[in-house]
Amino acid sequence: MTQAVDFFLVQAAPCLLPCLGLWLMFREMLLHIQRDIFWLRPTLLLTLLLQLPVSVCRTEEPICFHKISPSLSRDGDLVIGSFLPLYAVKISDVTGAELFISQPNQDCRNYQWLHKNYQQAMTIRFAVEEVNRDPVLLPNISLGFQVYNAYHSDERTLESSLRWLTGKGQLVPNFSCRRQEKSVAVIGGATSALSIQMDTLLELYKFPQLIFGPFDPILSDKAQFPSLYQMAPRDSSLLRGVVRLLVHFKWTWVGLVTADDLRGEEFLREVTAEMAKFGVCASFTEKIPVSERRHQESEVDFMPRILGSSARVIVIHGDTDSLMILRYSQMLTLPAYKVWVASSHWDITMRPNYANSYNFYGALKFTYLTKEVPGFKSFLRSINPNKDREDTVLKEFWLSAFWCQDKYEKLELEQCAPNATLEALPIFLFDMTMSGLSYTIYNAVYAVAWALHEFLLRKSEITSEEAGQSWVPHPWELHSFLKDIHFNNSAGEQVFMDEKRSSEAQYDIRNYVIYRNDTELLLKVGQFIPNAPPGEDFTVCEEAIDWGWVDLKVPQSVCSDSCGPGYRKTTKEEEPVCCFSCSQCPEGEISNQIDVDHCMKCPEDEYVNKDRDHCFPKVVTFLDIAEPLGMTLAFIAVSFSLLTALVLWVFVKFQDTPIVKANNRTLSYTLLISLTFCFLCSLLFIGRPTAATCLLRQTTFGVVFTVAVSSILAKTTIVVLAFRVKRPGSRIRMWVQSRVSNSVVLICSGIQVILCGIWLGISPPFPDVDTHSEPGQIIIQCNEGSDIAFYCVLGYLGFLALGSFTVAFLARSLPDTFNEAKFITFSMLVFCSVWVSFLPTYQSTKGKAMVVVEIFSILASSAGLLGCIFIPKCYVILLRPERNTQEGIKKKVGSQVRNYSRTLPHNSHQSQQKF
Repeated sequence: MTQAVDFFLVQAAPCLLPCLGLWLMFREMLLHIQRDIFWLRPTLLLTLLLQLPVSVCRTEEPICFHKISPSLSRDGDLVIGSFLPLYAVKISDVTGAELFISQPNQDCRNYQWLHKNYQQAMTIRFAVEEVNRDPVLLPNISLGFQVYNAYHSDERTLESSLRWLTGKGQLVPNFSCRRQEKSVAVIGGATSALSIQMDTLLELYKFPQLIFGPFDPILSDKAQFPSLYQMAPRDSSLLRGVVRLLVHFKWTWVGLVTADDLRGEEFLREVTAEMAKFGVCASFTEKIPVSERRHQESEVDFMPRILGSSARVIVIHGDTDSLMILRYSQMLTLPAYKVWVASSHWDITMRPNYANSYNFYGALKFTYLTKEVPGFKSFLRSINPNKDREDTVLKEFWLSAFWCQDKYEKLELEQCAPNATLEALPIFLFDMTMSGLSYTIYNAVYAVAWALHEFLLRKSEITSEEAGQSWVPHPWELHSFLKDIHFNNSAGEQVFMDEKRSSEAQYDIRNYVIYRNDTELLLKVGQFIPNAPPGEDFTVCEEAIDWGWVDLKVPQSVCSDSCGPGYRKTTKEEEPVCCFSCSQCPEGEISNQIDVDHCMKCPEDEYVNKDRDHCFPKVVTFLDIAEPLGMTLAFIAVSFSLLTALVLWVFVKFQDTPIVKANNRTLSYTLLISLTFCFLCSLLFIGRPTAATCLLRQTTFGVVFTVAVSSILAKTTIVVLAFRVKRPGSRIRMWVQSRVSNSVVLICSGIQVILCGIWLGISPPFPDVDTHSEPGQIIIQCNEGSDIAFYCVLGYLGFLALGSFTVAFLARSLPDTFNEAKFITFSMLVFCSVWVSFLPTYQSTKGKAMVVVEIFSILASSAGLLGCIFIPKCYVILLRPERNTQEGIKKKVGSQVRNYSRTLPHNSHQSQQKF
């Protein structure tokens, strides 16, 4: 039922609609349309129109609309209508009923050329003329075009569409003042909002509307928009390219500016999610009103928030019409000192005059990567109003672009910039390179031409009964052909009308540069190819970029200064992840990059430098005999062992002298031999540790020192027993024999051998690597295996030494021939002092120092025994031989007895006298 009513109303409306009344009604209704509305029901629309009285076509010329009448047109057998944003109009600061004070034809406002968009009109003309010259495409049929202005304005949304439908500059929908209806399709929709608003009216007549504006997924819904065809490539990868650019330059703190519409909301949602993947944060988000009226009604000045932000990089996303408000809001004198990153939808160079250019100096812009259309630049160079005087739009453009408008009444057209060409205009007025939008318009013209071609081929196959019918297609008849059209354009690219087969957009990255002579250029500095292999999809040449007012080098846009090598990021509470503080890496960890979240540990065979930003290979170290310290200790050990061997030789040579015979000659030899091995066993601690040296060093040291200390213990015990034997009635004579002393040595040493055997059997020492004691070094040392066994061996040795010291101390004053007790007491005092000092020192040192301490203790204690016990005897043997005789002995013994008797009690003295 609804469809039937709609059809009836459409057919009946021509006799019921007055132009002026309809216009007033439309303006009042559109003021209440919300900004995101998609469509109006035809029944509601035409019911309102039926309430108005009858009107007829007007014949008088419009007073103020000469610029939006179809002056830019070429007649043909079939005509394509187009709506391009060629002019901007200053919106009056009025609201409500004040908007309807004057009729539209008499609403004379300040119309302003959008000069750069004139290339789009020239592209339609170029494409149509190229099609008409093609002998294959549409043969014997001429194609024409009509260009109307499309306002991005709430109150003028449908004005141009109504005029095109009516003709003759009138406003009567469904009634054409043309003699013959030739229109077959519409090219328009620079923005999604305009496309939806135009579709509200054009869908009533099923006109195919080819949209050349940015691709919008919303418009792909054929249930809502069955007559819309998007010609632009998909740009879903644009935000990935923008984020790749931010990441490349390490810009982590950026501002986001977008149009206040559904596309802007979607862009903010998707780009913030993509930025979060790479640690990029939004300093602020700002939405720009989509029209100047809304900007005036909002009374919000957004520029202070943008320019006052700490972010030095601003990402702009929106179409040219909406973001022109951003240009108008710029301060005219002061540069913004920001780096602007513009999306492909905004022509950053476009403006009505020279003003407001420097604030965007150094900007980076994503533009569609398209191939050059052959012959287009030559066509533009040939354009001149003197050659086509009937084209009033071209004349108006020429006078405005070359600043002859004020002198137009006094000058002939030939006097305005004589010999001038479009190529001479600056880039903000006209660009000789085909823009992305113009390229899409060029493809749209050819899409219509190929659809008509297919239609006419099908029409030529009709039967003779239908031959009398008109060959001019109705608009809705082209839909079945348009949706399946695909062709190769003259640039060599394949064009698909099926949006599902539409290719992904590719982008050039261009740098907006202004030279000292005010020459402006968009220089290519990189590109983004979404479907290219990794590593080839994104390229940018930093050296080619001119950063404008900001810096000579890459500017920084961060919330917090970068954490250099050796430091890590520490997030701040209730702050974005891009705002952080820096803390040094923990001990043993490094960071060799900037802005790392976690430090990493070095491998075991590497060490951390002082700045904690590098790992260096550790030097393998041990107490090497080739180094000075090792060589010195080895020399001392060998020297003392040779000295001990020399003393042994002296004792052997003078073995029959009293001083050698005294105190058990065999024990003296045993002690000297063990001391020789004590000095030599220190050599086991020098050099690279091996399994053999680790097994021998501690056990050999423990056994040979035990033999030495056991010999001393036997010597002191024999001295005490010998003194006891000389007393009357002593029964211990049987103990003063060489077998007893030898047994003491064997038993004490045997116990140590057993301890060492247990140690080697349970947990023997082994070569080990110490990577932690010394930074930068890997110390190869012997692991003792069982610390308990090691300290048991050392403790047993200390127990013997303490026993020897005690016995020697008690026997130090006993009278005897060449009594060694005093020397043994002193030697054991030195021995015990050395090893008591050794224990805490050994515990407090690590690595090579431990080995040095142990070698020093071995050499010092062995030298103490050698020096205190045998050097005095060698002195007597070699330098005082008179004391090494029987007379000297008797004299010395008598002196000792007298001195000893004075120290005894009286009764003991009498007993001694008897003895």
